[in-house]
Amino acid sequence: MTYLAVCAQQSSEHKVLSFAAKAADVLRFATIDRIGRDAQGELNGFQRPQVAAHIREIRDYLEKPDAVLPNPIVVAFTERVSVEGLETGVVRLSIDMSAGAPGLVVDGQQRLSALADLDRDFQVFVSALICRDEAELRRQFVLINNTKPLPKSLIYELLPTVGDLPPRLSRRSTASDLTARLNFENTALRGYIKQHTCPEGIIADTVMQKIIMESLSNGVMRELIRGPKGVERCVRLVSNFFEAVKKTWPEAWHGQKPNSSRLLHGAGIQAMGDVMEVLAERAGARSVEDFRDGLASLKDKTAWTSGEWHLEGEVRRWNSLQNVNRDVALLKHYLVGLVKADLRRKAKLAPAPLLEPTAAPS
Repeated sequence: MTYLAVCAQQSSEHKVLSFAAKAADVLRFATIDRIGRDAQGELNGFQRPQVAAHIREIRDYLEKPDAVLPNPIVVAFTERVSVEGLETGVVRLSIDMSAGAPGLVVDGQQRLSALADLDRDFQVFVSALICRDEAELRRQFVLINNTKPLPKSLIYELLPTVGDLPPRLSRRSTASDLTARLNFENTALRGYIKQHTCPEGIIADTVMQKIIMESLSNGVMRELIRGPKGVERCVRLVSNFFEAVKKTWPEAWHGQKPNSSRLLHGAGIQAMGDVMEVLAERAGARSVEDFRDGLASLKDKTAWTSGEWHLEGEVRRWNSLQNVNRDVALLKHYLVGLVKADLRRKAKLAPAPLLEPTAAPS
């Protein structure tokens, strides 16, 4: 397939072209690669699932005879395309179709899906980006879509597969990787975290990432991540803690959802993240049993599924706690205060260390 295109002078490392093509032809030379994971939990694809209502709205509009669509479809290529310069700014783009569609839709998948069902020839503008490899393609997808209203959780889930990101996104990349490992490896949280590739999950991925980011910045994971097998040690720490949580409050965990148990709610998960930090840093907890011993002080002083919370003079129904800063801070202060008091009590009861006898003065 061959097109005359206009070439924009932008990055010296990329070719950026613009041309017009029938929507049906775009679907021949480019595919929409939906995000998913294979049996081993490896991430593949990058596009969010189709939004049927949105596609239907676009299609209803495009069926009108006076419909226009000035927004371009962005397509990226990594191979099987060639560009021949004809004159200043004008080139001939050749797309090799011998092995199927070589392009991937980076932006405009909903518009293109709507056009696929349209019973009329309709040309769209195509912005073509020629990337050196798939890693660069993914990077461009994240950077292009990060300024638009795509679900943040989709962007965050893709971050570990992308390099050379702005600092703001790089800081979240490690937390996103750890979250995915907790969700897809053999851990206490396997399948519990709601992600685009695990929509049946219960715990919001952004909440889990927040816990991990705080620990990586100022908590126990800051040192763990730097040592040998740092990622594995961080994953094991979080897994062991939540295994202890499940065993301490099985009735508030198993078969529950955030609206039926505040233990699985955003407020509860964030508060328990602070409890994990205190036990890991002050008591040196690492194993499931270490954490269970530390959580014992909270066992009968919580109201995860019924009853009332007594928080700094406030009496709150169990389900009145919301995932807002004030409620999260109240719950954190309450739970961490109980744990610290228990650790101080244990320290006082611990036997004093034996002193070595000193020799009598000569």
